[in-house]
Amino acid sequence: MPYFIITILFLLMIASIKQINQYERGVKFMLGKYRGIMNPGWRIVVPIFQSYQKVDMRVKAVDVPDQEAITKDNISVKVNAVIYYRAQEVDRVVLEVEHFMYAISQLAQTTMRNVVGEVELDELLSNRDKISERIRSIVDNLTDPWGVKVNSVDLKDITLPEEMKRVIGKQAEAEREKRSVIIKAEGEVIAADNMAKAAAILASSNGALHLRTLQSINDVSSDQSNTIIFAIPLEVLRAFERIGIKKEGKV
Repeated sequence: MPYFIITILFLLMIASIKQINQYERGVKFMLGKYRGIMNPGWRIVVPIFQSYQKVDMRVKAVDVPDQEAITKDNISVKVNAVIYYRAQEVDRVVLEVEHFMYAISQLAQTTMRNVVGEVELDELLSNRDKISERIRSIVDNLTDPWGVKVNSVDLKDITLPEEMKRVIGKQAEAEREKRSVIIKAEGEVIAADNMAKAAAILASSNGALHLRTLQSINDVSSDQSNTIIFAIPLEVLRAFERIGIKKEGKV
């Protein structure tokens, strides 16, 4: 009989030893009442009278599934995200909320739809980081009573309807054409300004225009396949004509 009692006590003692890993904390209850936090290591939990619940303290990444939302300018989009959070106050995680991971996922979905509905599509596409931070701030404030710290929220994909994709594509193409026309016009203005400056310099210097003409002829003549036609001014021809007449008169 004593051996039986000793065996029972030994098994009871073995069953009372609970291991809390380094990345965990335990919440201990005595007859259903909160008794404190169990730190990592081997801990005694007396069966029947005591119980405990483990809480993982590591950062968790939860994929928030696609959410249908309508932007401020009445465009339907699908948005999904990843939320990173960790349990900060172990007792609150257990005492204040049931299944805190599920609760955070549901809260993130609702918040994401609400925030997307407050912005226009252009802002949603161009300020993704700002909107992610706004969602993170709202979820973090709402989960403070649960003892949860939200580290970040990242918007992964923003899916648009096919007709809206075509509209945005045409808009982007029109914007590129607009920039091309503006750049070309600016180039023509600069070229015209430089040509006007060059003309003014050539006109103000004696012989500069003739030197420039000779330089151009030299550049063209470097290629033997080119044919050069000289346009001689009428004044030069008339000068040669007068010289010929004078010579004939002398003869």
